[in-house]
Order: sequence, then C-alpha cells, then structure tokens
Amino acid sequence: MLSRLARWCVHHRRLVVFGIWIPAFIVLFAIAGAAGTDYHTKFQLPSGDAKQVFRQLESVSKEDAGFEGSIVVKAPQGLDDPEVQAALTGLFEKVDQIPGVKVTSPYDAPQQISKDGTIGYARLQITERSQSEFQSLADQIEAMGHAVPTTTADGRSFQIEYGGEVFGTFEFPASEALGVIAAVIILVLAFGSIIAMGLPIGTALFGLGIGTAIVGLLSHVQEMPDFTSQMVAMIGLGVGIDYALFIVTRYREALNDGLSVEESVVEAMDTSGRAVLFAGMTVIISLLGLFIMGLSFVRGLATGAAVGVLLMVLTSLTLLPALLAMTGKRIDVTSRAALIALSLAVVGALGAIITSNAGILFGGIVLAGLVLIASIFIKPLRAPIPHRKQVPRERSLWYRWSRIVQRRPWPIMLLSALLLISLTVPLFSIRLGFSDTGNAPKDQTIRKAYDLLAEGFGPGSNGPLIITINGDAANDASQRQAFVDLMSRTDGVAAAFTPPQPLRDGLAVVTVIPTGAPQDEATTQLIERLRGTVIPQSGVDALVGGSTAASQDFSDYLGSRLPVLIGVVLLLSFLLLMAVFRSLLVPLKAVIMNLLSIGAAYGVLVAIFQWGWGASVFGVGKEGPIEAWIPMMMFAIVFGLSMDYEVFLLSRIKEEYDRTKDNGTAVADGLAVTARVITAAALIMVCVFSAFAIGDNLQLKMFGIGLATAVFIDATIVRMLLVPATMELLGNRNWWIPKWLDRILPKIDVEGHHHARPTVATVSDTTRDDELSRV
Repeated sequence: MLSRLARWCVHHRRLVVFGIWIPAFIVLFAIAGAAGTDYHTKFQLPSGDAKQVFRQLESVSKEDAGFEGSIVVKAPQGLDDPEVQAALTGLFEKVDQIPGVKVTSPYDAPQQISKDGTIGYARLQITERSQSEFQSLADQIEAMGHAVPTTTADGRSFQIEYGGEVFGTFEFPASEALGVIAAVIILVLAFGSIIAMGLPIGTALFGLGIGTAIVGLLSHVQEMPDFTSQMVAMIGLGVGIDYALFIVTRYREALNDGLSVEESVVEAMDTSGRAVLFAGMTVIISLLGLFIMGLSFVRGLATGAAVGVLLMVLTSLTLLPALLAMTGKRIDVTSRAALIALSLAVVGALGAIITSNAGILFGGIVLAGLVLIASIFIKPLRAPIPHRKQVPRERSLWYRWSRIVQRRPWPIMLLSALLLISLTVPLFSIRLGFSDTGNAPKDQTIRKAYDLLAEGFGPGSNGPLIITINGDAANDASQRQAFVDLMSRTDGVAAAFTPPQPLRDGLAVVTVIPTGAPQDEATTQLIERLRGTVIPQSGVDALVGGSTAASQDFSDYLGSRLPVLIGVVLLLSFLLLMAVFRSLLVPLKAVIMNLLSIGAAYGVLVAIFQWGWGASVFGVGKEGPIEAWIPMMMFAIVFGLSMDYEVFLLSRIKEEYDRTKDNGTAVADGLAVTARVITAAALIMVCVFSAFAIGDNLQLKMFGIGLATAVFIDATIVRMLLVPATMELLGNRNWWIPKWLDRILPKIDVEGHHHARPTVATVSDTTRDDELSRV
C-alpha cells in the first residue's frame, strides 16, 4: 500500500503539494483564525476529604470554595499606624468590590497580624475562572495596589506583595524556536546538505501548523488547558523531525546505491515509511493511554498531542515523498551562498531569542536574502560545496562500534544494565506532590509574599489546612473550642483558630497552620495523622481540606493511576511489537528496556529535585516533591519517542535478518546503518527538552531535565549498547515465536521490500568471525 501511495505522490507531486496540502493549510488556518480558540479547563478534585470540604464550602458561597490568594504587607512602623491602616483599608475595600472576590482584612481577623504587629495579610477567596481570567484579575488587583501610596508623611515606607498561585506567571520558554535552531545545526552537520536538512524541518513545521489549527478548533468542543498548544508543539516537532529524518536518510541511501528518484522514494517509503506508520501508532497509543487517568484536562492534552502526532505521520507519508520527488538528485547539492545565508539566519534567530529583540532576527534574514541575491551576480557564491567523501560502511565509526559490541556482549550488557538499575534506585523513594511558591524566583512578588508570611507566621501559613466541623459540634462553641485546642496540641501544628460563628447551621471551619511548608514531607505526614488518628479519636465529625490537602489528594490519585497507565500502554505495545516482528523475546526485551530507561530518568529527577544532589548546578533552590503530573506526562512522551527509536532500529535489523538469516550480522549491520540517524534525532530532542530547563519555573525545569535525560539514556545506553548486546546474546532466539501464535497474529509488515543490493551484511560467518577477532 505504501509503495502505491509513494508512486502516486511522486507522479502527482504538484497536486499533493499545491492542490492538497497548501490549500488545506490556508483553509484550516483561516477557519481557526476566524473561530479563535477556547482553551479552558476546570480543576477537578478526586474523591476524598478535600473534595467533600470543597462541596461543603461551596454550599455556603462560591468564594469560600474557590482559589486562595493573599495581599501581604510589611510595615516596620506597625500595621496599626493610622496612615498605613487607612491606605490598606481602602485597598482591601476596593478589591472586595471585585465580583467573585471575598477579602478578609487583617484588621477584622487579628490572627492575620504577626505578634510584633509589623506583618499582616488580607486573605483573598476567589471564585473559579479560566487561566486567562485569573491573569487579568491578578493584574487588576496589582494595579490597585500600585496606586496606593506606600510612604507615610514622616517618610517611612511599607511593602505590599501578592501571594498565591493566582498571582504567579507561567511562561513557556522559547523551546520550539531553540529546538528548530538545534535541528538545523545538527542536520546540516549530519547530512552536509541544506536541502536534506530543510525537508525534515519544513515537513515537521508544516504538519505542526495544521495540527495546531485543528487542536485550536477542537478546544471549542473539548476541555483543554491553556498550554495544550505548547505541548502539541513540543511533541509534534519532536516526532515530526524524527519521522521525516528517517525517510530522507533512507532516500539518500537509495540514491547513492544507484536507484532512480522514483524508485528511491518508493524504497524509502516502503521501508522507513512503514516504520514511521507503526511508530506513530505506538506514540498515539501511549498518548491516548492518558485517558485512563480519568481527568478531563489530561484527556484534552492527550487528544491535542495525538492529533499533532497524527498530522506528522500524514505529512511524512504524503507531503514528504512529493517534496523528495521535486527535489530529485539535488538533495545533496549546497551552494556557498546557501550555506552563508543559512548561517546568518541562524545567528540572527539565536540573537533574537537571547536578547528578546525581533530586530536581530529581521536583520539576519535581510542579510541572508542579500547574500542569495548577490549569488546571482557573483559566480563563486553559486559554486556547490564539495560533497564529503562517502566512507565505506565497513570503515565507518558506527560499523566498528557495532563489531565491538558484538565481540563483547556480556560485559556491555551487564555494565549497561547495572548503570540503568543504579540510576533507577532513587525512584523507590519518590514522593509525589506539588511545589509551593517558595520555589519561585526571589524577584517575583509571589516569592516575596511567601517569604514575608514565613517570617511573620511560619512557613505553614503559606498553605493552611481547612478543617470543616459538621453536626452538633459545629453549633456548640465549647465543642468547637475544644477541637481547636486539640488541633493546637497536635505535633506539627503551629496554630489553630476558628471564626466566632459557624458558616451555617451544622458547619464550622477551623484553620490549622502547619509548622512545615506546604511542600514539606512533614506537612504530608500531618495531614495523614489528622485524618488517620487525631480526628477519628476526637469523636468530632470533621474533614481535612484546603489547597495543601487537596494537592496531596490529587498527588495520591495520580500516583495510584500511574501503574495502570503504564501497564495498559506496555501491554498494547507488546502485542503490537509481537505482531510486527513475529517474536516473543524482541517485544518483551523492548518493554523491559523502555521501563529501565524511563525508570532511570525518574531516578535522576528524584536525586536532583527531591534529594538535592547537584541541585545548585541546575538552579534548583530547595528540595521538594516531584510534581505529581510529571511522571504521567513523561511516561506518555518518552515511551512514544523511545518506541520510535526501537522500531527504526529493530525494523532495520529484521530487514537484514530476513535477507541473510544471520542474526549476528543483522544486529551489527542494523546498528551500523541506524546509529548515526538515531543519535542525530535524539540529540535534537535533548536540545528541545533542555530548553525547558533554562527558565526559572521549577515545574518546567523538572519536566525538561526529565525528558532530556530519558531521551539521552534511551538513545545511548539502551539503543547503542543494551539492545544490540542482548540481541547478540539471544541469537536466533530473538525471532522465535510459537507456530500457533504466529498463525493467529495479524500480519503487519514493517520492514517493507527493499531492492536487493550487495552490502557488507552478506559476509559469511567465517568472514564475520575474522572481523570480530581483529576488533
């Protein structure tokens, strides 16, 4: 089927490019532009005490059950200074008039003023709204605060800061742009051709544009968080460049072996194209596996990312062969002018990203255009750059490396496995949770507010626990006070207090300030102790909620669902690999090694962010839990990418094995011909993901380092060492499958039908043994 599709795309290349894809791009972008986007999501609490507390508070008012923030003030002259009090009271009254915002002033709640009277805070309770509405509200409140004069008549000043995630800023770094620049540089170095570099990147960007437009339209019918488009860009750009890269590489190999342009396109699509189709299926399966988590915002992310990957597969299988046919044998031709122009554009783009000055990018593009125009009149600029001399495969670095692995499979397998297991060990002490605003950069207002609250009331004041008392005890002042006294005496509690009156008949609230910060393990243990022993033994019908407890419930829920996600995705992938490669051991080995690689990446995250090993090197301020959503998203993304590399490597090995029936030769030659392209693809991904670690946001830093580490481990230790070593040791047993199982499995041909051409893979066993002895 792919052969026929490839020939059709070659024969109708102009129709494919100018009649189908470009019009589709224009129409979809026009529709998406007219309709706009409607990215939105609602915070969903899993079943538990925090959710019940939320519903009880919601029955009183939406503000009581909403999100919390604070306006924190430090006045060395004291908050009771008449000028300070007048200025702050006016500010609090204005904020309280904003629809959906309830303000509890420190002047109405003495417990919100520190013992020395210099630090206080107004508690903000805010109804639920979209991320963009939160940002607009935060800007409005801060603008009100900036209008307040903070210097009194005697020249003394006071400080106003704004606390809580409501006032936080969340910006993705320019990872997509940095990823494209990294891909340009890496592919030019790997291919030695600008056209060969431009085709994978151009195809990926084209597919990404259409995919983003479709996802934007889907946001009107499905709940999706605001950062879905960035997630689609990150995953789509990664797999899109990878897929096109593998196909272009195979096309160039066929051209170098003397095939015509059409036959080269057909061979590339009938071999690497099949691998792309199957690899895309595995990525989509891993992404859609996120539906198991049972959360609407996760389903939105999974849908968006899956659509992005699907578009990358379609452009790689249809648009790319048409572009290859148009390019023909010019794919390896690069003029001096083109290389100079590309260099100027790349330098301009890097300068623009570093300085945040778009003028530098414009200048680089203008200079690049001038060079190309000058080449029309200056003949030396039109001269092609000499091709790099093609090194025979048997003399290449990767061919020699494959023979080293083949000669020493036991030591390489044991050392590789030991390294991965060692990296995985920290995983067994992982603690899921959410970081608090104490991890924000010190120059941000939310961090300043955090530090002021910790100074005046202790770190636990940044995440108080909200305990609801139900029934008769809520209406009885003496019982309420006895419960408050019990909370105050509990280990890990800094303070406890309750309003003088119940919220309504049968419902009262107690605020508990832990001694530890919201992200501290001691706070988690306090929540468990209150729920498990202290409250049940008190005889009072009470539930522990609030944002800190809700975060813990959310983390526990995600942690309990993660094994189910991993198990289902691994099982489906095992069945697909078994059908494709007609083997039991190959898919079993792939599943185990994928688990080892992602387990090692999890372990690295725990060592850096939870244990603090090398934290200062990565700009991590203090240790804390692993963000609860990161293992889930990491698994879906990394498993999909690692399966890409696995499929491309194994399909080439299987192709050689089917031709030679010599497992050792097939493993070595499969590694030799795929190692360079897999390394280049992985290096691009490492650059893309590492860009997320550049910024100050702890969550993005953790996510970027985790993804970059996982891809690096997978492409080096796993693909270049562990896979070929174990396959060498297993020999022909790699391809064993019971006959009855072989009969019932569907036939999925991922190797395709390449032209029979002499290669080094046809060496005899005797020759191979001689080669290994020399290595």
